[in-house]
Amino acid sequence: MKKVTYKSAGVDIDKANELVKSYKRFADSTRIKGVISDVGSFGALFRPDFRKFKDPLLVSSTDGVGTKLKIAFLADKHDTVGIDLVAMSANDILCSGAEGLFFLDYISTGKIKSWVLKDIVKGIADGCRQAGYALVGGETAEMPGLYNPNEYDLAGFGVGIVDKNEVIDGRTTKLGDVVLGLESTGPHSNGYSIIRKVFSQRELKKYSKQLLAPTRLYSKAILSLKTKVKIKGIANITGGAFYDKIPRIIPKGMAIDICKNSWRVPEIFQLIKKAGNVDDKEMYRTLNMGIGMVAVLAKKDADKAVSILRKNGFRAHIIGRVVKGNREVTIKG
Repeated sequence: MKKVTYKSAGVDIDKANELVKSYKRFADSTRIKGVISDVGSFGALFRPDFRKFKDPLLVSSTDGVGTKLKIAFLADKHDTVGIDLVAMSANDILCSGAEGLFFLDYISTGKIKSWVLKDIVKGIADGCRQAGYALVGGETAEMPGLYNPNEYDLAGFGVGIVDKNEVIDGRTTKLGDVVLGLESTGPHSNGYSIIRKVFSQRELKKYSKQLLAPTRLYSKAILSLKTKVKIKGIANITGGAFYDKIPRIIPKGMAIDICKNSWRVPEIFQLIKKAGNVDDKEMYRTLNMGIGMVAVLAKKDADKAVSILRKNGFRAHIIGRVVKGNREVTIKG
């Protein structure tokens, strides 16, 4: 009787161990002050510098990339979804005004394909550098029978830090404040179920460059901006988009009016709308429509903020204002 091994069952431990060694150089490129242990330890050690904070709070977030991965499989392009993975957590953490500390990833796949996984982790490291996080560890799991050999799933977990008296949560928002919209790179990592519904396989391949554009990381630009103007609220425009995400930062008795003609909606969103005959409300509730993050600030600070962001490589527009209401968002032409 032939002996059964873990490898014959579809799990190659030696190949996984070799991958971890290659991951180390990507992680080393993200190393920041505070990192104590190397990738491969049972647990990642990190020593935060609390001395510059009066009352430090840790801010954490976990997320995945979602069905955008299906486009990566179709196009056989895997070097940008790691950036998406970092952005999904880092941009949420940023909404509290927190700076990044460290990030961990989890990759599960039907079969280890070294070049694919190296591309993914290279992207994760790129995203961490863009957002100021250290990649301190992760897990790669080979799961034959649970995943197709040519597919994988990603999850990530990030931790940031902010002083209690500098937490941004929308509470100081006043009537007459303005809403600043920071441009996205495309759909980012949300709405891909509807995208895959309205486009054929041929169209998904045709538009794969736009659809796989990595999620923009706003950390360094927003953290620089908050040292120069008072930011009252930040919303990451992900699932639920304008109608579900922005109300989280609107105080009681107020609402926000958005003018959809205040920025240019990228072509890819027009193509999605036309292909699926999707109505406007559904588009603005499902997709970011070219605005990946919004910030609320005093009207007097708006032009200065736009200028500062431009110098940091981000295009921003005044897209709305705070009015009386019941914590709702209205989108007008």
